[in-house]
Amino acid sequence: MSLGKFIDEMKKTFMLHAIAAHFSNGLIPVAVLYLLLALPTGDAFFEHTVIHLLVIVVMAIPFSFVSGIVDWKKKYKGAKAPVFEKKIRLGIALCVLALSATSVRLFVPGVMAEQGLLHWVYVSMLLAMLPVVVLLGHHGGKLTAGQKQEKFR
Repeated sequence: MSLGKFIDEMKKTFMLHAIAAHFSNGLIPVAVLYLLLALPTGDAFFEHTVIHLLVIVVMAIPFSFVSGIVDWKKKYKGAKAPVFEKKIRLGIALCVLALSATSVRLFVPGVMAEQGLLHWVYVSMLLAMLPVVVLLGHHGGKLTAGQKQEKFR
């Protein structure tokens, strides 16, 4: 395939939202894995990896959210269907959780070394992101798979 044909094909099939969503949603389970490794071991390297991944996620979420809104308006004409409302709410929840967890970790660098309430709030926010991305992926999969059981569930 020539370079020109390749570029033309990419222009026709490129899906920014799918790339942005999979990028950030793929990093969150990895961050949770490293968190779960850091909790029992207290290993600073695992814990530092968590914050590095969180910062990347926080930077990627706006691209995922905005591209999702653009696709929704373009492909689905902004239909007010439950699946879109769920995805928007989940996207906002993910953004709030990621920003909150990242802020806690950046403003209280030793939060993982503590055993107080803030430590467990931080851990809980990280753990709460996992079901949010699973649900975002689930609802996105329903849309892209074109399940026809109910229109725009």
